[in-house]
Amino acid sequence: MSQPVQPPNQPQQPYGGQPADGNPYAAAPAAPTGNPYGDQPPAPTGNPYGQQPPASTGNPFGGQQPGPFGGAPFAPAPPARNNLALGVLVALGAAVVAAVLYGVILGSIEREIGYAAVGVGFLVGFAAAKLGGANPVTIAAAAVFSIGAVYLGQLIGYAMVMSDVARVSFSEVFLDHFDAVTQVWKEEADFMRYLFLALGAVAAIGGAKKAG
Repeated sequence: MSQPVQPPNQPQQPYGGQPADGNPYAAAPAAPTGNPYGDQPPAPTGNPYGQQPPASTGNPFGGQQPGPFGGAPFAPAPPARNNLALGVLVALGAAVVAAVLYGVILGSIEREIGYAAVGVGFLVGFAAAKLGGANPVTIAAAAVFSIGAVYLGQLIGYAMVMSDVARVSFSEVFLDHFDAVTQVWKEEADFMRYLFLALGAVAAIGGAKKAG
């Protein structure tokens, strides 16, 4: 079989199209895409409201930024107690109460107990630091007030013993003859008595650190 020859002066169309404006390759049909329906919109996803946020995972911190180590954020620690005036006032009040209790114990048994002096100091230091904070000034005030509490308790104990001996009221001996009470304390003071004063101060520092 023979193939007809195209007329001269007409370029061949390699893709079977017709010439347009002298461009033998213009208006060439696009290659088939294999889709009989042409360009179609994307298929529906079944979600009428578009993209939705992810479901809740039950983590209240899901929307928070991660912590410095990848964990959930944490609340800052509450500020430490640091009320100097309150600590000093509490130390003074606790010293007065402890001195009275210590004096009553000494006057009742008519002897001194080292554990009681330690208890006085610990009570003063613990109360001061618990309510006013473990401030160095508060601790120092608690130590000084503890020494005074032990000393005052010893005087109260002496006054109780002297009132029993003289058959007079405690208030009369302690208030009207306070100089006589202090004089007796000085005359009978020994190493152990001063040691009890020191124990009260040391115990106050320990009590303050325990509370802090």
